[in-house]
Amino acid sequence: MTDATVVGSGPNGLAAAVTLARAGLAVTVLEKAPTIGGGTRTLELTLPGFLHDVCSAVHPAALASPFFRAFRLTEKVPFVIPEISYAHPLDDGRAGIAWHDLDRTVEGLGVDGTAWRRLFGPLVDRIDAVTAFTGNQLLRVPDSIIGATLYGLRVLEQGTPLWNARFRDELAPAMLSGVAAHAIARMPSLAASGAGLLLGAHAHAAGWGYPVGGSQRIADALAADLEVHGGSIIVNHEVRSPADIEPSTVTLLDTSPEFLARYAGDDLPASYRRALGRFRRGSAVAKVDFALSGPVPWTNEQVRSSPTVHLGGSRAQVAAAENAVARGQHAENPYVLVVQPSIADATRAPAGQQVLWAYIHVPFGSTVDPTDVVTAEIERFAPGFRDVILASAFRTAVDVAAANPNDIGGEMSGGAVSIGQLIKRPVVSTAPWRTPVNGLYLCSASTPPGPAVHGMNGWYAARTALRDHFGIVDTPLG
Repeated sequence: MTDATVVGSGPNGLAAAVTLARAGLAVTVLEKAPTIGGGTRTLELTLPGFLHDVCSAVHPAALASPFFRAFRLTEKVPFVIPEISYAHPLDDGRAGIAWHDLDRTVEGLGVDGTAWRRLFGPLVDRIDAVTAFTGNQLLRVPDSIIGATLYGLRVLEQGTPLWNARFRDELAPAMLSGVAAHAIARMPSLAASGAGLLLGAHAHAAGWGYPVGGSQRIADALAADLEVHGGSIIVNHEVRSPADIEPSTVTLLDTSPEFLARYAGDDLPASYRRALGRFRRGSAVAKVDFALSGPVPWTNEQVRSSPTVHLGGSRAQVAAAENAVARGQHAENPYVLVVQPSIADATRAPAGQQVLWAYIHVPFGSTVDPTDVVTAEIERFAPGFRDVILASAFRTAVDVAAANPNDIGGEMSGGAVSIGQLIKRPVVSTAPWRTPVNGLYLCSASTPPGPAVHGMNGWYAARTALRDHFGIVDTPLG
């Protein structure tokens, strides 16, 4: 019998494995795919030499994560922190620019600059407290009551029809809606505003970082550390039931709750299985990757320097698009999350050329090819974009699900992002990573604190397992 088996090599599975191995355990990671990384894979999806991040490309959560800070990620993987965190162009040619420098952002927002500072300044000043509050389960007393309160009050404001009360122009509200749409949720809603305010605060704190060479570098750094500490990874190994793994004292699943229910079967109490069955999935994504002959001809010059661009127009237009998807419809003019990472990292494409990927949000299980609508939306703010396209590759929501078993229906958040499901993730518990089966833990994005590349889900699950079965409270990673 081995000490620990981790099923799945996404960032949470690898974070769990590293935590266990550094505590002195014998650890094996089993991965169904031929490569490791889950949502942090980087592949040539269009043409040779063009490196596309399969899922996530920009990593504010990784830079802010207590796990990755303890792991010293930035000492193992070089990151580029752009001067501009994100941009949001409007149809009139203007663009909201979220500079890493809060003061510079405030200056560019004119009449709403002071309102932006009052909204984000206190969160940036207390970013560690805000990160600690949002980076754990919600069924707990916050470490910083002041930080949690300042954040919570702003979430209430931006998550209700009061969300425009402090603003006089269109730019600032559009910027907030663009960053909040990362949550793939109704607008306004507490879940969307919570995500937007957290990401927006990170934009002015540590920044929105890009790992040089692609997101795969994060997974590779975790894997290298695991192997240094005696752990091993086996790829092309599909797990369907406990019979597919070597007997282990603890097993951690970086998988969906649906997989957990199948894997454990009747070993789970009926009440727990019913709770898993009530766990809801959210809307999905469809993605297009482009190889470009040169820069995107954005109408607004400053947008050309922003690695992340949010498209969709005004706050009202973005909200209309997101709410259509929440109703199970395809938005005619969807919100588009665009990342052009070769602006920050020249290693992603051949000299003088660029990579670009773009997501739209679609109904769960959609089979719609997003290429034409994404191209049209980029053309809306960058006339002539079609002329720089060398090649493209798309994934429908169904394709996304086929590529990663955790992304059921093309939904990439590990379950619908709502306040209810941030408390019940996937069940209501003070230790939701622990299942009723002795030695079995869930460590995916379907557990607190939810989605993003921060490794915290795996870290918490591993620390819980170390306390439960090995009596280890203090680990090398805290």
